[in-house]
Amino acid sequence: MKVVFERPESLLGNKTIYCPGCNHGIIHRLVAEAIDELGLRESTVGVAPVGCAVLLYDYFNFDIVEAPHGRAPAMATAMKRVRPNLTIFTYQGDGDLASIGMAEIMHAANRGDSLTVVFVNNANYGMTGGQMAPTTLPGQKTTTTPMGRVEKQHGFPFRMAEIIGGLPAVAYSSRVSVTNPKNIMKAKKAIKKAFENQVNDKGFSFVEVLSTCPTNWGMSPVDAIKWIDDVMSVYYPLGVFKDIDEEVQK
Repeated sequence: MKVVFERPESLLGNKTIYCPGCNHGIIHRLVAEAIDELGLRESTVGVAPVGCAVLLYDYFNFDIVEAPHGRAPAMATAMKRVRPNLTIFTYQGDGDLASIGMAEIMHAANRGDSLTVVFVNNANYGMTGGQMAPTTLPGQKTTTTPMGRVEKQHGFPFRMAEIIGGLPAVAYSSRVSVTNPKNIMKAKKAIKKAFENQVNDKGFSFVEVLSTCPTNWGMSPVDAIKWIDDVMSVYYPLGVFKDIDEEVQK
C-alpha cells in the first residue's frame, strides 16, 4: 500500500501538552515539513524561550536549545555567527517576542541576521493564565483586562509583521493563519520560504502565525477558529509585508 501521509521525520511522536484546539501542533508540523523538504534536519537547531513553546525539545527530532525569557534572537544570533553552516530558527510567542523580548527581536531584525523566526500570536499570555499581551486586541478581555483592553490606558497592540517588514535589513516578513486547509497551505509556503531565505543567506525572515487559545479565550476550539477569521485577522491582516525577492523582480 502506498503511503500518502505520515509524520515528518523532524517531528517526534510524543503526545503534546497543548490545550485542545491549540494551533501549536499544526504549526509544529508545518515547521517540521519545511525542514524535511529542504533536507535540513541534520543541520537545524531550534531555539525555545519561555512560554507555551518551552518544551519544544519534546516534539522536534533535532537539536533544541533553551533561551532565557525573550532572549531567543540573541542566542540564535550567537549560534549562527559561530556556526554559520547551521540553520537556526526561533519559535516564540507574543508575550515572549513582543514584550520582554522586543529589544532582542528588533535588533536581530535590524542587523539582518540570517535567521528564521516563527512568531505565534494568540493575543494573550497563554502559559501563565491569559493575561493581556502586547498583541491583545482593543476591547479584548483578559485576566488583567476584565473590562477589555483600552488603548488610552493600555496602549495599542503591536502589529509585529508590519513593524519587522519596515526594517531595511529584513528579507521577508509575513502574517499567516492555520484556520482552514487553504490558510494552512499558505502558512507552510511562508515558513518554507523563511527557511529557504536562510539557506540562501538572504537575511532575516519573520513569519507571524495567528493562533487560537481556546482555554484562555473562554471559547470552544471551533469558536476560536471563527474568532481568528472574523475578528483577529481584521486587526491583523494576513499577507506579505516584505519580500526582497519581489523587490528585486520590480
